[in-house]
Amino acid sequence: MSTTAVDVQQLGNHKLKVKKPGQRACNEKDAKNKLCAGHLKHWFYMTDVKEQACGDIAQAFGPHAEIYRCEHCKTLYLPNEMDPRGLNVAGRGVISTFGLTIQPKK
Repeated sequence: MSTTAVDVQQLGNHKLKVKKPGQRACNEKDAKNKLCAGHLKHWFYMTDVKEQACGDIAQAFGPHAEIYRCEHCKTLYLPNEMDPRGLNVAGRGVISTFGLTIQPKK
């Protein structure tokens, strides 16, 4: 499924957007043109009681879609195809000073 900013179909009860590569905060603006900046969190909509009553997301994307939701304004974000999978957006981290060696994930 192609998810560019132009072809995101809006659902009746939800506002949908596509994440920018590496985006971790909401970029939705309110009526006063103030940026929301809430954290985007992976949303498990199949266990959400309010979403089960509505059913829009499960009907549109199926039961196992990767959907992110802003913690403040509840705007939904679809993953970007340009965003690399498995990349830790917090950064590489630092090498342990205690001499511990952890094998990298494959």
